[in-house]
Amino acid sequence: MTDPPIRVLICEDQALVRAGYITIFSAQPDMEVVGEAADGRAAVEAARLLGPDVIVMDIRMPIVDGIEATRRLAGPGTEDPAKVLVVTTFNVDEYVYEALKAGASGFLLKDAPPAELVNGVRTIARGDSLLAPAVTRTLIGHFAERLRPADTSRPARDEIVRTLTPRELEVLEQIAGGLSNAEIAEKLFITAETVKTYVSRILAKLELRDRVQAVVLAYRVGLVSGTD
Repeated sequence: MTDPPIRVLICEDQALVRAGYITIFSAQPDMEVVGEAADGRAAVEAARLLGPDVIVMDIRMPIVDGIEATRRLAGPGTEDPAKVLVVTTFNVDEYVYEALKAGASGFLLKDAPPAELVNGVRTIARGDSLLAPAVTRTLIGHFAERLRPADTSRPARDEIVRTLTPRELEVLEQIAGGLSNAEIAEKLFITAETVKTYVSRILAKLELRDRVQAVVLAYRVGLVSGTD
């Protein structure tokens, strides 16, 4: 029996870019574009009406921007969080951290090859996060100051330390440092499969949806810092 197609909602204010996305995704045998929106408010309405599997969300949009739209659809307290793939360009990447904190499952650059964009949608559709290690490092490097914890974060940090085993904490620190599972395995002298198991335990114990949320949490409470 064939799996149903991945239902994709395109949220992009530039008509030409939006049309390009629609062409790319519609050409995939396992994808179906179920709707499109040209502003953030329309994106939220369309998402709630259509219930897509993945939302491709631009950050810079009129009326309601992509960050706020993502927060409304996938943010803290959302009953049924949507899976949002944020697309951005380097000249607006100061918003990326806020988008991830708002609940996005990952992000790609707008100039990513079509195959990478398609793979990104598939990755998020199956419940994984899309946060490339190289992009994680760039994000950390750009926003080390913003990612430093507030003084009030110490109780949250202590709670995480109590919740995780020393090895799980070590793995979380490596995730936040932008390392892939393979890189973590090599650094800690364990198998990639073991790393995958640790990651699953970390997410379950901390009640996090995906790897993206783990990175954001680790920096927000000061488990690691941009200067590490």
